Amino acid sequence: MSDSLPNYPFDRSATLEPPHEWAELQAGCPVAHVRLPSGDTARLLTRYDDVRTVLTDSRFRRGGGDAARVSTTKDGGIFARAGEGTDMREGEGHMRWRRLLSRSFTIKRMEAWRPRVQAMADELVDELVKWGSPANLSAGLGLPLPVRVICALVGAPSADQDKFARWSQVMLTLTRYSQAEVEEAYREFDAYVSALVDERRADPGDDLLSELTQISDSEDGRLSHQELIATVRALLLAGHETTSNMIAVMAAMLLSERERYQAVIDDPELIQGTVEEVLRLDTTLSVIGFPRVATEDADLDGSVVPAGATVIPCRPAANRDPRRFDEPERFDPRRANAAQHLSFGAGAHYCLGQPLARLELQVVLGTLVRRLPTLRLRDGVEDLRLRKGLLSGGLEDVWVTW
Repeated sequence: MSDSLPNYPFDRSATLEPPHEWAELQAGCPVAHVRLPSGDTARLLTRYDDVRTVLTDSRFRRGGGDAARVSTTKDGGIFARAGEGTDMREGEGHMRWRRLLSRSFTIKRMEAWRPRVQAMADELVDELVKWGSPANLSAGLGLPLPVRVICALVGAPSADQDKFARWSQVMLTLTRYSQAEVEEAYREFDAYVSALVDERRADPGDDLLSELTQISDSEDGRLSHQELIATVRALLLAGHETTSNMIAVMAAMLLSERERYQAVIDDPELIQGTVEEVLRLDTTLSVIGFPRVATEDADLDGSVVPAGATVIPCRPAANRDPRRFDEPERFDPRRANAAQHLSFGAGAHYCLGQPLARLELQVVLGTLVRRLPTLRLRDGVEDLRLRKGLLSGGLEDVWVTW
């Protein structure tokens, strides 16, 4: 049977547009069997309500080693290893971990970082202007800004950004890297974080890592050493990888139909709504998404998902579901319910860092329209290329001119 199943992720004819299968499955087969790059099979969900149900319903837990393998590596990919060796993955252990971290990522606390993020963005745009047009926006702004921000927040040296980028790519492999390369990346990343922990333990500062180290060393032992290592590694990886790619995607999406960019120049009040529409309409970053495993038989749209089955909640498809969003393909920065998108997930695993990611995207967009009002893509939209072989997706280098 699996030989006749469609391969997922689907191919697409245009870089910034979704594969046509999403809408077709939404309309006629919302719970579809697909074959993953590993060769394992899973059920793909494309409707908003189904995706949100799986993200929020305790009958579906985050997939571990018993889920369908996603990657071609022996371990099945980073999703099978997330929280490995800890009780951070699900249930009370996960909620305990979230409670410890959530106070560091409140909207109020992140807003206090806006002036620092703005200063970093201005400095990087200064460098772009200094070196002149054309420029690689991905390398000159997309990668370094989130790296500098998360390093300042956590307490790691931003000079190590090349290491983060390398380790992150390898750990997020879909088809690009071998199991041996993955194991090496984990060993090096964990050794790096361990050294950082030792430094902060000996000489604590005003940063999240120092705070987490103190929590780990407290009498009640609320964070074990392994949990501390896994937490800092996850923060450094997630804190730059997705936002870095989204900055490039945002620029490409707005400049590919330049009236979108011009609208923000004409009315900066559209910055927040524009960022939400970019997040809703992006189809490039979430290549597969975090698999879930049914803990009991569950009904989704009249289809029974048996206990033990792996489901793939396709958030980008859900974000374009006409049952939730009127004219979902239309870019509308004034869309009233745009922020109901599922790009940051939902429920117990809703992205902790979403206030910071939103802030960074807003700052970048505001800075670009203010500093570079004549910004354009150097090449045609058809020349944009997807990053392939990685779970994080996104675009290859986005070159701009002004």
